[in-house]
Amino acid sequence: MIRIAALLLFPVSAVAQAPVTLPVGCDAYVTIQKRSCIVSHVFTCDTDPAGHQRRVDYDATGMTYMGRIDSETQWIESFHVRAQSVERLSPQPADPASFSELVATGIDSWDFQTTSDPFAVTVYRGFDRLTGATVTIDGVPLEETEFEVTVTDGFGEFLWSVEGREFIHRDWRIFLSGVRTMTTPIDEYQTDGRPVEFIFPGEQGFLSAEPRHDCGEMISKGS
Repeated sequence: MIRIAALLLFPVSAVAQAPVTLPVGCDAYVTIQKRSCIVSHVFTCDTDPAGHQRRVDYDATGMTYMGRIDSETQWIESFHVRAQSVERLSPQPADPASFSELVATGIDSWDFQTTSDPFAVTVYRGFDRLTGATVTIDGVPLEETEFEVTVTDGFGEFLWSVEGREFIHRDWRIFLSGVRTMTTPIDEYQTDGRPVEFIFPGEQGFLSAEPRHDCGEMISKGS
């Protein structure tokens, strides 16, 4: 199984605009240019269990995230680059996330825990629901979802909550970000990670580490 050390094969900084090089045995099938100056690459690896997929994200400064999901879109492992934190799904979730249930019934609830370095427990409880709306973005048909999640620590203390709308692609068995509102004990803010472009193998911009959309706006906000 590919370990976090394999991340060394990815360009850490996007400044040089080097294309993303995947580890040996891994193949990407789509690059997604998103709002808020994010570009994502979705790929599979021969050494992973059947149905597992990986995603790596870049912003204007470089790689920010790498994660792996299973065929039901459970978060198996996440690496948060800036925090240098690895988060893994704990065994035997109380209510596992199920992409199959969502597409079959229109709603899926979930209740699971993750463990992150240094062994802190985080509890996620919420649901995804199909709204019945469909949208085509850059020629790719997607279905809209709405979701809510409340996150607590291992002692039940509130950490944050999020609600908003996302998208799914049934054939790819993935979720794609949308507009969401995050609430913390001290703040509330909105993010927009909606897809803008889908780029496939052989097309210009496939596996580019350079995000294209809203980057000037993000730099302005940070200055």
